[in-house]
Amino acid sequence: MPHYIALIHKDADICYGVSFPDVPGVFAAGTTIDEAIGKAAEVLSFAAKDWSDLDGVVFPAPRTIDDLRADPHCRDDATDAVMVAVPFRAPAEAAA
Repeated sequence: MPHYIALIHKDADICYGVSFPDVPGVFAAGTTIDEAIGKAAEVLSFAAKDWSDLDGVVFPAPRTIDDLRADPHCRDDATDAVMVAVPFRAPAEAAA
């Protein structure tokens, strides 16, 4: 199963926030890190389904962790973050 690399940030007294460097504007959150990762997988699949309805714009392909670490913008965003691989189930797979 393919996956996307996600950044998880935690601030004091706030839930865990998850973002995807390869999928701008897609976020998830949870009160525990496990809940945040689970919700991240759900929102990623939902975003892919919704994305396909946008004027033929292709859903961004995932980059490897090495590619992301080489990207200066991603490196800045990853400061104080945990990087995790979030499983991705394409909308067609979810329907099966």
